[in-house]
Amino acid sequence: MDFSPSARSVDLASRVRAFVDTEVAPAEVVMAADVADRRARGEDPWPAHPLIKELQDKARAQGLWNLFLPAGHEGPYAERFGTDGGTGLTNAEYAPIAEEMGRSFSAPLIFNCNAPDTGNMEVLLKYGTDEQKAEWLEPLLDGRIRSAFLMTEPGVASSDATNMEATATIDGDEVVLNGRKWWSTGVGNPDCKVGIFMGVTDPGASRHSRHSMVIVPFDHPGVKVERMLSALGHHDEPIGHGEVSLTDVRLPVTNIIAGPGRAFEIAQGRLGPGRVHHCMRLIGLAERALELACERATSRVAFGKPLANLGGNRERLAEARIAINQARLHVHHAAWKLDTVGSLGSMSEVSEIKVAVPRMACNVIDMAIQLHGGAGMSDDFPLAAAYSAARSLRLADGPDEVHLGVIAKILLHPYAEAAEKASHS
Repeated sequence: MDFSPSARSVDLASRVRAFVDTEVAPAEVVMAADVADRRARGEDPWPAHPLIKELQDKARAQGLWNLFLPAGHEGPYAERFGTDGGTGLTNAEYAPIAEEMGRSFSAPLIFNCNAPDTGNMEVLLKYGTDEQKAEWLEPLLDGRIRSAFLMTEPGVASSDATNMEATATIDGDEVVLNGRKWWSTGVGNPDCKVGIFMGVTDPGASRHSRHSMVIVPFDHPGVKVERMLSALGHHDEPIGHGEVSLTDVRLPVTNIIAGPGRAFEIAQGRLGPGRVHHCMRLIGLAERALELACERATSRVAFGKPLANLGGNRERLAEARIAINQARLHVHHAAWKLDTVGSLGSMSEVSEIKVAVPRMACNVIDMAIQLHGGAGMSDDFPLAAAYSAARSLRLADGPDEVHLGVIAKILLHPYAEAAEKASHS
C-alpha cells in the first residue's frame, strides 16, 4: 500500500492550487458580493456570474478541465474535452486534486468537476447509450449545460431508498414519471437542462430491482421546479438545491439508463467515487478553515495576549491539525481500495470516510468560527458557509446512521457466521 501521489497527480494538484489562489479566490469575493447585491435589490440571484465562464475558459486552456474523468473510461472524451494528459485519473490520483479544489466553493464548478455533474457524467460514461452520450454527456463535458440528480423525496425517509414513492412506469414505448423530489442540487442554475430521475418501475420485483433511472430534460412538459431550498440559511448560488415535481412526464423508454430495474446497481457505482470526491473537497475546506483560525489566533489580541496564547487555543489548533491529517489518510486508503478492489470490496471504507470526514470538518470549522467570534458567523468570512457545507454532508449521499449500519454489518458478518456455525455444531 503506497499513498505516494503520481507525478501527474502532483503536477495537476499544484497547478489547480495555483489557479484557485490566483484566479478563483479573488473572483469568488466579487461574485459573492454581486449575488448579495442582486438579492438585496430583489433581482434574480441565480444566473451564473460572467466571471464563471471567463474562469472556465482559462482553466480549460490550461488543461485543468474534467479532471474527475476516471481511468478506464476516458477514451476520446478526455482528448476532446480538455483533460490534461488525455487520460483519466485513478481515485487515488484525483484525491489530492479534489482537496485543492475544495478550498473554494466555486473551484469545482470552474474546473467542470462539480457535483452532481460529475456523478451524472460518470453514469452516462459507464451506462449510457451512444445516443444518450451524444445528446447529454458531450454538452456536460463541454460545460455548455449543467445537470441535477433527482433521488431524495420529501414524503418518505429517503435514507432507505426502497421507500421511494416516485414512479417510472413503462407504458408501451414510453416511460411515465410521477413524483416529487427535493434537495435536487443544481436545479437553481439556469443552465441546468437535464436531470437523472430515480423511480419505481416494478413494485413487485425484489427490493433492489424495482427502480429505474431515467434521463429527464427540464424543459419537458410536466417538470416543474417548485421552490429553491436554503441549507442553514445559504442558497449556494448559482447551483442551489430545489424541490421538483414531475406530473405525467412522458418520455421515450430509451431515456431509461441501462434498462429497467437497474437503478440500485447504477447508484452503487455512482456514489462510491462521488463520496471520495466529497470527502477530499471537504478536507480542503477544513484546511482553509484551519488556516483562517491560525491567522486569527496569531493576529487578534484579547486580554493583552494573542488568541493563540489564551485558554486551550493552542491545543485546539493542534488537535485540528491531527484530525485533518488522520482524515486525509483515511480517504486516501478508501480511494486506494476503490482502485484496487472496486466499489463492492470497499463499501466499509467508503462508508467510514463518509462518517468521519464531515464530522471532522464540522469540528474544525466550528473551532475556527469560535476564534473569529461574531465575525465568524457573518459573511465577512467563509466560515459560516463552510460549516453549512460540512454539516450538509452528514446527510447528503446517505446520513451518518446509514453508513454506520453498513460498517457494522460488514464488521460483524464473520462473527455472526462463526456464531451460527457454532450453534449448529
